[in-house]
Amino acid sequence: MKRIIAAGLALTLLACMLAASAGAPGSAENPLITLSMLNGAFADSLKSDINERLGGAADEAMGRLDEIFNIRIGYSFAPRFTGVSLAAGDSIALTTGSSFILLTGSAVLTVAAGTVVDVSSGAETGSGAALARNHRYFCAEDTSALVTANAALTGRVDGYYLIHGTGGGLAPHPFVDVSEGDWFHDAVVFVYQEGLGTGTTASTYSPHLTVSRAMFATVLHRIDGAAGLPPATNSIRFSDVTNPSLYYYNAVMWAGANGLIAGYGDGTFHPDAPVTREQTAVLMHRYFEYKGHDVSSPAGILDAFSDRAAVSAYAADAVRWAVSIGLMNGADGRLMPGGTITRAQIAQLIWNYYKLL
Repeated sequence: MKRIIAAGLALTLLACMLAASAGAPGSAENPLITLSMLNGAFADSLKSDINERLGGAADEAMGRLDEIFNIRIGYSFAPRFTGVSLAAGDSIALTTGSSFILLTGSAVLTVAAGTVVDVSSGAETGSGAALARNHRYFCAEDTSALVTANAALTGRVDGYYLIHGTGGGLAPHPFVDVSEGDWFHDAVVFVYQEGLGTGTTASTYSPHLTVSRAMFATVLHRIDGAAGLPPATNSIRFSDVTNPSLYYYNAVMWAGANGLIAGYGDGTFHPDAPVTREQTAVLMHRYFEYKGHDVSSPAGILDAFSDRAAVSAYAADAVRWAVSIGLMNGADGRLMPGGTITRAQIAQLIWNYYKLL
């Protein structure tokens, strides 16, 4: 809805200067959905342009819209994919610009008005359709829809939404192996509620499980907001990542297409290979650079670590940068660059990333 309001402001300005003609909905002149709309790039650039030209008008209009939806109507707003849970019979109302991804359980869609598109398959989804797991359902212009749980479910929502029922809401987490006293508890709750991390099963997070290359690619894919989108066109092909049904296939294709994770000399990716601490620094360094952030670091910042010489030459700049911004910390005066990382540690890293930004 924010994107629609921002677009409306821009179109109002244009209308004062010229008369425009539009093609049919879904045509090349008037596409129903564009990649820049889905990943937020269109909204961000448009909002920035409007604010620059009109002195914060977009921010003011969006703040007013939040007030209307939250106070007067009751809708909540998820600025990025947020984890939700519904009991059987509960439902979640969606509106223009909202998206929903079903993770566990089952649900049926009711479309009251407008069009809901299964972005993952590119097909329109009508009333009465059962939702497919891990598909992203997007509400197009002038759309209102309802997702009703046939059985208890978990999912992710983005944009404006309203939960109906007594059993649904933003549950802290469903994981029996994550307790409030654990050092990683808050980080796991954050990544779960933000839709950035899921469990290894419906009830376990496996915090001490070693993170693989496939898992890390998936994490970056979710952080970037690309999960649920069609797979990236990638000229790089890995001989051991060929099945589109693999949970990490789209993420690996996306990471390869954007130069974030390279394969090996023999054309393989090694999806199950563990990620080391220095490799984590390299991957995050590449991602920050890919997003246009400053990745400079001061010289000598590693002098306090007794094992600084163990850092590989290719990873030295990235490790210095990661330490300088607090994304990576040592233990007992050591960096342990060759040590592996766990799912608990990657949750903490994601949380640190968002706090840094």
